Amino acid sequence: MVMNLKVGKRPPWVGLGAAVWVQIASGNPYTFPLYSHSLKSVLGFNQRQLTMLGVANDIGENVGLLPGIICNKFPPWIILSIGASCCFFGYGVLWLALSRTVLFLPNWLLWLALVVGTNSSAWLSTAVLVTNMRNFPVSRGTVAGILKGYSGLSAAVYTEIYSVILHSSSPNLLLFLALGVPILCFLVMYLVRPCSPSSRDNSAENGHFVFIQVASILLGIYLLTTTILGDFLSLSRPISYIILTVMILFLMAPLMIPLKMTLSPSNPRATGINDALDTDSLNSFIEDGKTEPLLTPTSSEANLKNLYENEDLSDIDLLLAEGEGAIKKKRRPKRGEDFTFREAIVKADFWLLFLVYFVGVGSGVTVLNNLAQIGIAYGMPDATILLTLFSFFNFAGRLGGGSVSEYFVRTRTLPRTIWLTCTQVVMIIVYLLFAWGVKGTLYAATGMLGLCYGVQFSIMIPTASELFGLKNFGVIYNFMSIGNPLGALLFSGLLAGYIYDHEVSKQYGVNMLSANSHTCFGPNCFRITFLVLACVCGIGSILSVVLTIRLKPVYQMLYGEGSSRHPTSSSN
Repeated sequence: MVMNLKVGKRPPWVGLGAAVWVQIASGNPYTFPLYSHSLKSVLGFNQRQLTMLGVANDIGENVGLLPGIICNKFPPWIILSIGASCCFFGYGVLWLALSRTVLFLPNWLLWLALVVGTNSSAWLSTAVLVTNMRNFPVSRGTVAGILKGYSGLSAAVYTEIYSVILHSSSPNLLLFLALGVPILCFLVMYLVRPCSPSSRDNSAENGHFVFIQVASILLGIYLLTTTILGDFLSLSRPISYIILTVMILFLMAPLMIPLKMTLSPSNPRATGINDALDTDSLNSFIEDGKTEPLLTPTSSEANLKNLYENEDLSDIDLLLAEGEGAIKKKRRPKRGEDFTFREAIVKADFWLLFLVYFVGVGSGVTVLNNLAQIGIAYGMPDATILLTLFSFFNFAGRLGGGSVSEYFVRTRTLPRTIWLTCTQVVMIIVYLLFAWGVKGTLYAATGMLGLCYGVQFSIMIPTASELFGLKNFGVIYNFMSIGNPLGALLFSGLLAGYIYDHEVSKQYGVNMLSANSHTCFGPNCFRITFLVLACVCGIGSILSVVLTIRLKPVYQMLYGEGSSRHPTSSSN
């Protein structure tokens, strides 16, 4: 049963605007390439030790079962407070080590500190994602794409801050993460809370989503352009601060929607679900555990009004069902209804989706964790442009994947997972480009990989909610996210790090364990790793085809013209 969390009367757009800032903050694990080389040089790590820290980075970022469980029991501000605390303590310890404020911290403590610091991402993302998915129950793909898109842009935002304010100093970056992220969370946590669900039944709301998407695209283009210009041109300090100020204004754009709604309120009859259910009745639904009608992805205003008008009949039916409990067993949920976590994990679709997601993000994060070393191996000592390219196209994949899949789901009932197949086929080509080190393809390959990597997130999230419901979405989503650190452990920690150090020993004629200060050069540093990743994505493509075929009837039921659950009032 969902805890009785009071639902505010205000529209959910304030929370979505604040969630954008929290999602940017939750991208702190993407900063690892900015300070990883400093960790290696200052603390004397070899590549295997560094890649194991990368594994810690991904474990902390994606192991969010605990926030997934308790997000149904506590309000979002508590989840955000825990995330802020993790950021403070985790990155604080790393700052003490890298700044040499405290000497001789053991490696296991640094590993644990990185897990704790990056675990803030899981707490922050869970709080805003679950809250906003419930606030916008019939626009899941769009909302997931927007929020995860901003999370993907966070690497470029942090890179801008790192270059301008922090003077490209790794210790300063860690101190900023330890202090800046918690301060931001405490400033906006009151704004992220459950609100009366939006129905997206009018052109104004569609326009609001388009406005946020356009603003995020302009921000991404702006960050990409300014980063490249800053690398090729020597910008003065005042110009750099102007660039940073414009970036902040772009980030504030989503807050213009609630400001506009406040200054020029629209007809209250155009609020869809808000008109069908007032706040008191909505709270009573949540209090009694009757959340399924509100959380159905295809619920319409008419269905909700009908449910509200027949509340007494529903109570009678509930009593009769309880009285027959000793004789009849509760019907197991069908795909598209609310599952408990235990009911979900015995389904083949659950594990197929997990494996496909594991292949996509697990292989992609291997490249992200080693991006600085990949750049050096190919003759690029500064990974700033590569990280910004990856960040921008990661954002584009997340935003575009959510919007494009939403369109084809509603117009052609095309399962979202078909896009996982397409992107993993592209990833095979990308890894082969990386493996052979074709001259002039590093930028293009990095951008294409970022795009495909981003699509994995924006597809997995709404797919999981459509198959297994939103009631226990927090824990189901966070379990799926384990695929990211699992892939990092297998492909980055155990494979890429070993091969890299082996190539170092061949180039310098030294033992792998004593290769701490040596750097590998040339395509051979990661060639075998990329060939393995290409093969893995080939397997993932086959699995995603199987999953898509299995899900076709489910999407026909949810969104087909002849389905009683077709979102007639909320279709695009």
